[in-house]
Amino acid sequence: MPGTDLRSGVNPNPPSLPATAVGLGLRRGLLDDLEQALPGDVDFLECAPENWIGLGGVLGERLRGLSARYPLTCHGLSLSLGGSAPLDLAFVDQVRRFLDTHHVALYSEHLSYCSDDGHLYDLLPLPFTDEAVRHASSRIRQVQDRLGRRIAVENVSTYLTPHAAMSELAFTRAVLDEADCDLLLDVNNVYVNAGNHGYDPVAFIDGLPAARIVCLHVAGHHDEADGLRIDTHGSAVIDPVWALLAHARNRFGPRPALLERDFNLPPFAELRGELQQMRRILAGQPLLPGAAA
Repeated sequence: MPGTDLRSGVNPNPPSLPATAVGLGLRRGLLDDLEQALPGDVDFLECAPENWIGLGGVLGERLRGLSARYPLTCHGLSLSLGGSAPLDLAFVDQVRRFLDTHHVALYSEHLSYCSDDGHLYDLLPLPFTDEAVRHASSRIRQVQDRLGRRIAVENVSTYLTPHAAMSELAFTRAVLDEADCDLLLDVNNVYVNAGNHGYDPVAFIDGLPAARIVCLHVAGHHDEADGLRIDTHGSAVIDPVWALLAHARNRFGPRPALLERDFNLPPFAELRGELQQMRRILAGQPLLPGAAA
């Protein structure tokens, strides 16, 4: 089979999503809506494999039904790519089986760490240093080898930087090059970090390598105070973030884009409106101000 890893028998490059595909995060509170959604409402779904691996019963059956209807991508929460504890290779093997079972088009993880002696239940920032680049990149390569496929890392929202010998942009680029992996560009995280750390979000996006970007994320956040934005995934996307998504589209061309909404779930009609806004942006059409309001 062309493109197959002869050592594993697994295609390291599963079929990709269409460049203008729009997706929605798979949350249990949305199961009814997604099962009843009309064709064209949403093109793909994204789930955290940790929340679904080994799940049987009714929920497992509903997941199988949805993954048969929609292409599935996975966005992990617990690999702790920048952590100091050894990688949980048994868990990586579980992820591989899950990806293969559901023919997952894309697997991504966060460029952060979330464990030490145990799970810390948060995505914590890495120092922007050469040592951290080498450490995280080595672990990413190890995961890619174990999975038999390329993965994408996501730029995370941060509220402090442990140590910054380089900029976030330079750190991100260095990891992508050293690990030879892809980037899931979270546009809202760029907007949040730009406000928290005082940089230009447009310049950050302009400095990223287009060839590495395989998917885009947008979400809502909370303005806690002047100079403090909190990434919540609990509200509608605001117009400045839509505008930044449009800039990314114009800079890189269309990429599959996903709407994250984790709580305060609105009526599905409101999420459909945000998905339609994403479709307009990916198609290069003018923004609809306040479309998600």
